[in-house]
Amino acid sequence: MPTYRLDISYDGTSFHGYARQQDIRTVQGVLDAALARIMGPVETTVAGRTDAGVHARQQVVSFTVESSVEVDRLVRSLNGLLPVEVAVLACREVEEGFSSRFSALSRSYRYQILNRPAPDPLRRLTTWHIPQILDLVAMQRAAGAFVGEHDFASLCRKAKGRSTIREVLEVSWTRDDDIVEFRVTATSFCRRMVRSMVGLCVEVGRGRLDAGDMAGILAARDREAAGGAAPPHGLVLWDVVYPDE
Repeated sequence: MPTYRLDISYDGTSFHGYARQQDIRTVQGVLDAALARIMGPVETTVAGRTDAGVHARQQVVSFTVESSVEVDRLVRSLNGLLPVEVAVLACREVEEGFSSRFSALSRSYRYQILNRPAPDPLRRLTTWHIPQILDLVAMQRAAGAFVGEHDFASLCRKAKGRSTIREVLEVSWTRDDDIVEFRVTATSFCRRMVRSMVGLCVEVGRGRLDAGDMAGILAARDREAAGGAAPPHGLVLWDVVYPDE
């Protein structure tokens, strides 16, 4: 039974997250419905479930079917059926046992902040507008506390029976004109983890927290210790890396 990999991109604004939910519009819901119209019901696996309002530049989906698929034709058919917010970028057959979730080595996210006095209506769905000037040096020091393997219970929405221990590989804060961007790569993430990182770093950049507070917040293993999370619309699942890539 051949296994296939889909690379997809989506604007998450009008979706209630990636994962399929009954009677609620989700990315998986519209993708699985389109696949079912072409080849019948298919069980799909995803590299990482994004929250409501979060976007994806590269999301990876895998599925196994009983017979071979003409991949170019499938891409064309899916893009003809899917809503305009979702696009299939590529499809290819992969080795037996491949899983978009379990075969991934790392995932990378980016979060953009519009950091200037005036908002920009044209970027309102993809950036978080913060008018106060942010201290990027302090924010980078704060983010450094996240690198390595930690229990991120203070930064995650807990799921029953699931560990909140994660390994963060890289973090950075950069500025390009009026855009401040957070980049983070980890082996995997738990729910709301990246948005909580951003929220904490922004509080440091505003001078409301000290960069040195991050270690204590992580050690608390208490969601209340980290406060709120950044809004979802500035977050993009940027990249998923697999062996031999």
